Amino acid sequence: MQLRTVAVANEKGGVGKTVTVINLAAALSLMGLRVLVVDMDPQANATKGLGVSVAEGAPTIYDLLNPEGDVSATEAIVATKWKGLQLIPSHVDLSGAEVELADVTGRENRLKEALAGLPADFDVVLLDTPPTLSLLTVNVFTYARFVLVPCQTHPYAFAALQELFDTIEAVKREINPDIAVIGIVATFYDPRTRVSQRILNALQEDERYQSLLFQTTVRANTTIAESADVSKPVVFFRRSSFGALDYQALAKELLQRIG
Repeated sequence: MQLRTVAVANEKGGVGKTVTVINLAAALSLMGLRVLVVDMDPQANATKGLGVSVAEGAPTIYDLLNPEGDVSATEAIVATKWKGLQLIPSHVDLSGAEVELADVTGRENRLKEALAGLPADFDVVLLDTPPTLSLLTVNVFTYARFVLVPCQTHPYAFAALQELFDTIEAVKREINPDIAVIGIVATFYDPRTRVSQRILNALQEDERYQSLLFQTTVRANTTIAESADVSKPVVFFRRSSFGALDYQALAKELLQRIG
């Protein structure tokens, strides 16, 4: 399988972005794929969610972005507890990278340059992003071929989609002509509530989004939160739960789209 680079992004927080990265990566690894998660969020929740504790002085994504650093992508990769699932961890220091890169020529290409030396044995690279538009997000969009957009079935999340699409279009026009939104996945869906039903219907009927919407919806499920509390993807925590079933279905649907 040719390497596929997929950014999971939304400029609104709380939509299930990091949860999607962690559990989609785990579901893909269960299918026998070799998956690398790149944590580009200074909060490092994807790193923690995969049960990785970064040792003092160990290289992280911050070191790869540092123009004065000499750390290679291979040196920054760490194994998780699960076969086929590896990680380039984040660190709180990443929050200062934007300021440090402000005067660097070609700063939007730092991630692309750093990951050019990735080992050739990965099938999919999943990139977590900050919940705001920043230089870090632009770096991810410069590198990634596809963007997966989690959209909480809530009015605020739905309203924020257009701004994200405008950002991606600007990057496509100015920096990365190959980038494309691969799909929108409805998250935190609760069929018992009118709001969830209304927002899902809006996604299905809006001409801007209907062709991008995944058939899979990620249902609101307390098991996902329980699995996060013990730093374990839900597909390994409780395989029969709605959360595990939904993310396995999403993984299969994603693979159909990215080829």
